[in-house]
Amino acid sequence: MKSFKTESKKVLDLMINSIYTHKEIFLRELLSNCSDAIDKLYYKSLTENIGEISRGDFKIEISIDKENRIIKISDNGIGMTKEELENNLGVIAKSGSQDFKANAEKNEDVNIIGQFGVGFYSAFMISDKVEVLSKAYGSEEANLWSSRGAEGYEVKSAVKESYGTEITLYVKKNTEEEDYDKFLEEYRIRSLVKKYSDYIRYPIMMEVTKYKPAEEEGQPSVQYKENETLNSMIPLWKKNKTDITKEQYAEFYSNLFYDGSEPLRSVHYSTEGVVDYRALLFIPSHAPYNYYSKTFEKGLKLYTNGVLITDSCADLLPDYFSFVKGVVDSELTLNISRETIQQDRQLKQIAKSIDKKIKSELASMLANDREDFEKFWDAFGLQIKYGVYSDWGAHKDGLKDLLMFYSVKNDKKVTLSEYIAQMPEGQKFVYYGTAKTADGVKALPQTEAVLDCGYDVLCFVDEIDEFCIKVLDSYNEKQFRNVSGDDTGIEQSVDSEEYKEISDYIKEALGEKVAEVKISGRLKNHPVCLRSKGELSIEMEKVLNSMPDAQPGRVSAQKVLEINEAHAIFQKIKELFENDKERLSDLAEILLVQAQLIEGLPVENPTEYADKVCKFIS
Repeated sequence: MKSFKTESKKVLDLMINSIYTHKEIFLRELLSNCSDAIDKLYYKSLTENIGEISRGDFKIEISIDKENRIIKISDNGIGMTKEELENNLGVIAKSGSQDFKANAEKNEDVNIIGQFGVGFYSAFMISDKVEVLSKAYGSEEANLWSSRGAEGYEVKSAVKESYGTEITLYVKKNTEEEDYDKFLEEYRIRSLVKKYSDYIRYPIMMEVTKYKPAEEEGQPSVQYKENETLNSMIPLWKKNKTDITKEQYAEFYSNLFYDGSEPLRSVHYSTEGVVDYRALLFIPSHAPYNYYSKTFEKGLKLYTNGVLITDSCADLLPDYFSFVKGVVDSELTLNISRETIQQDRQLKQIAKSIDKKIKSELASMLANDREDFEKFWDAFGLQIKYGVYSDWGAHKDGLKDLLMFYSVKNDKKVTLSEYIAQMPEGQKFVYYGTAKTADGVKALPQTEAVLDCGYDVLCFVDEIDEFCIKVLDSYNEKQFRNVSGDDTGIEQSVDSEEYKEISDYIKEALGEKVAEVKISGRLKNHPVCLRSKGELSIEMEKVLNSMPDAQPGRVSAQKVLEINEAHAIFQKIKELFENDKERLSDLAEILLVQAQLIEGLPVENPTEYADKVCKFIS
């Protein structure tokens, strides 16, 4: 028994039990090592012109002996001599792949996955004992390396007919905490190969159980064994785009992300530069059921040379594009467990490039396929609005051209650019109204006044809308104006001492409930409305007061009660001002509540309001 040369039992225990998050990773690591061994022999055949070696002969084989709790993984790669077994397996963190990669000249057909000498030791996470039988290409000798873990290892001569390596795992028995039996099940091995190693470019073979119908009716189906290739080998994203149909993209998306609907867009591209990578991204046609819940996880599947590193790399996508699904394949610098990226600078470069690509694709969709873009907007427009608002508007310039709102005049969604292009001469502002629905915006008294001037009004129906626009501030040098604001640029207030006395009296009667009372000529058919003064609008007040930790009434906009000078109700106001100011005070309260109801504000005392209405009528 030989001791490991460089590390103690404590360090090996750390590698086996702490470096890897999931025990199932062992299969990914061992299959990656097999792929590396084949790569090395294939490279040797190319550089030394070895005619007897054909790429089509390479393969990796897995076999399961459930009864004896054994898993075998073998390859017909370059194999190892006794000295290499000592160096690569006897010295922890000694990576033959790393050395080969450093010494080999660049060759597009050779990709070495392994970078650290610890991947092999993941086998001990599920095994009591590991044996490695190996015969180097061109050698007549074979050797058997065996170990039970930190105790040490043995290397002795053995017999093996052909070159390559065979790893034998003696699987641990179940404990109260761990179920090791699952790794002896065919379906489990199949699923792990599919999940982590589906795109290793050599066939991974395993004898699997299959069934065929019985020859006679009423008899049970016949069970038989058959060798099957478990991996697809060539990733779709590594194929030429011209060779892939829309249906193939849709099938790949459906199978990988369990979505029965076709994506709106498939974005397939590669980049070369600071970081080389390939990407296949999808813009879904609908939001998943849990999209706006805590259970939703954003991120792209991250591969390194076809081997899955992480199932959901959140760092590759900004929050405002969290709906995007897809895969990224790049030769990144990984940490020791190969489960996370060692240098996030590389990841940031890729993320920046992906962000730019998605924006470009959405802009292209908006310009060339309006129907699909509106489907996208219905599904994910809210997320784009949050992107404009988030981080104090840091991303607004890249997202503002994608914003869409319902137009009252056009009776459809328009972009901000389209709104401005249709503005009549003399219009200074972009007007919007806020309500729960577009019909609610249309019904606002203030909307009627803006439309009467020939100006369009955008409908803000999501809580985030006005906050988003406040961050944006302006678009193409046109500022935004709320039709319910006090400064719309189309004021038609009546300037009269007589009316000023009336407005002052009503303000006194209402006290602090309003900041100001105005007699106006811009309301046309509506008797009364509420407007706001300052930056805080009535809609923003409602949103902020509806927050879970908000105290009712803590946030309050400065409200202006506007009364229509041309409406019959104002004739009644003038009459009461002259003859019955007490009743005018009651009418002022009634009109204020009516204005609050129009704005969707709560009524503090409904009973008192009802009593005053009845009293006034009677």
